[in-house]
Amino acid sequence: MRNRHLFIQASLIITVLILSGCSKNTPPDTEKTYRFSESIKVDGIDRAYTLNLPPGYYESSGFSLVIAMHGGGGNSSQFENTSKLTEKADAAGFIVVYPEGTGAINTWNAGACCGSAVTNKIDDVKFISQLIDHLLANYKINPKKVYATGHSNGGMMSYRLACELSDKIAAIAPNSSTMVVNGDCTPSHPVPVLHMHSKLDENIVYTGGYGNGISGVYCPPLDSVLNVWSVNNGCTAPAQVVVSNSKYTFKKWDQCSDNSSVQYYLTEDGGHAWPGGLPGGPDGDIPSSSINANDLLWEFFQHYQLP
Repeated sequence: MRNRHLFIQASLIITVLILSGCSKNTPPDTEKTYRFSESIKVDGIDRAYTLNLPPGYYESSGFSLVIAMHGGGGNSSQFENTSKLTEKADAAGFIVVYPEGTGAINTWNAGACCGSAVTNKIDDVKFISQLIDHLLANYKINPKKVYATGHSNGGMMSYRLACELSDKIAAIAPNSSTMVVNGDCTPSHPVPVLHMHSKLDENIVYTGGYGNGISGVYCPPLDSVLNVWSVNNGCTAPAQVVVSNSKYTFKKWDQCSDNSSVQYYLTEDGGHAWPGGLPGGPDGDIPSSSINANDLLWEFFQHYQLP
């Protein structure tokens, strides 16, 4: 009888241990937060942003950060939805932040463009610099692996960051944009550049000029912009055409200082839109299906980090 009692006690103990072991995995930990919609105050203005942490964030460290800037008239949620960049960030395991421009129609002060951000002399370089500092202090980000991308006016802002904030930005990947900085662009070290554009883009024409939708702003031709960056990056050889087919042309400047490069995808399809994403709005252009911006920029960024 005593042996039967001991057997029952042992069985109960084993059952409790098994159940408590299962409880470590189910239900999932609801304490972990992966989405943040917050703001920081810069020059007396509350500057908003949305931050997305990838699955596995709480179990690891040293994450890359991609700063993704919407186009003029867009906003952080719109750009997140149409670019599908969060899907890529979650799958690839990097952090992405979507900062917000200013004004009734959100814009960035990229130099000569755009909108009220320029008129009101909004210091967006200062905003992004302080945002980087804030995120580095509060999240598990590798400070050598901070990157910038953006569409249209957001892409222009990427170029300005590369010129003025090269001590914090490891590489940039602008789309459907050009460089409109005021004065010389003098980064403190080479900044790798990946530019994506469509031949059918009528808002920012790749050959330069005054496009639709950006009143009174001259957009320099992309060959000139990228030649400036080949000089900035100390590239000793002219651009080489790596791919040229019915879908797109891919040119690359290499043999550059610090193993940097300048890369340029020009698609035959698409328009003023994020390649591989969704139209920017109800009347937006159909994005190129020849390339996928998210795949290209992440593959590109992984090759570079700050010294």
